[in-house]
Amino acid sequence: MSVAFIDILMLLSAVPIAAIGGASFLRGILTVSAWLRLPKLLVATTLAAFATSSPEMTVSSLAAIAGKPGIGLGDALGSNVVNLGLLLGLALLFGPMAICVAQCRRDYMLALMVPALTFILALDGMLSRGEGMLLLTLFTLWLILVVKQAISHRRRTPAYRAAQTAISRASILLFVGMGALFVAGKLFVAGASSIALALGMHPYVIGATLVAVGTSMPELVTVVLARWRGHDDVGLGTLLGSNLFNGLAVVGVAATIHPIAVRPAEVMPALAFGVITLLLLFSRRNPISRWRGPWFIATYSAFVLFTAARAL
Repeated sequence: MSVAFIDILMLLSAVPIAAIGGASFLRGILTVSAWLRLPKLLVATTLAAFATSSPEMTVSSLAAIAGKPGIGLGDALGSNVVNLGLLLGLALLFGPMAICVAQCRRDYMLALMVPALTFILALDGMLSRGEGMLLLTLFTLWLILVVKQAISHRRRTPAYRAAQTAISRASILLFVGMGALFVAGKLFVAGASSIALALGMHPYVIGATLVAVGTSMPELVTVVLARWRGHDDVGLGTLLGSNLFNGLAVVGVAATIHPIAVRPAEVMPALAFGVITLLLLFSRRNPISRWRGPWFIATYSAFVLFTAARAL
């Protein structure tokens, strides 16, 4: 089977669309953060992370409605490895990140707990609707803690006086940017998947790697641009929040819509490599060193090779 020109065109067009969308989305996030009188890290962990994880939620929900919730599970778990393994690794190549995990300890510890919980729930070979509701309950409790933190911070922060036109413009930038990132991700997934199938790649490998990268494109662009413009807290917050959203909300919604038949041996690699990337991220006081970048990328590469080898 030959590679079609339209597939190459979709793949190439995804890049400039993502760049434009990412720049627009980041500007909107920074303005809204100041207007809400909230730390950029908090807004990134919630608003930015939820928005950039919307492709995973869409894929997961549609797959579950179609009676194939396993696709959403694989995409969510694979995207978590992409987030910290590939995306953070690439971001660190630009230099050290002037933020340490201690600044987001609660979210980091929860992100470490979720893979272990998911594996325990999957040991019986099924993620039931009740277990999906359990994940959604944990996600809701985390949101409640975040809201309490936001309220406390607003009370201590002077009001930010911004013209109504500036807030309206920021809202438009957010929606336009997110829309462009979503389109770019869809183009990347469609083009890359077709090319991979034409070259004879296994469908599972395509899902766990190319589809996961495509649905993680909003995070990729947001993190790279945030690094470039000196907003490291936005970059790290977006990745950690996205991992929590994927592991709790996306998987929880998919299992609640349709129970997911799971073979523990299949999900173990994604969960294990996800934990490894989180452990690589740990830093008590110091900024995250740029020399960790190659280690993150090596971990992601090992995940891809391991996934490909198992599919042969």
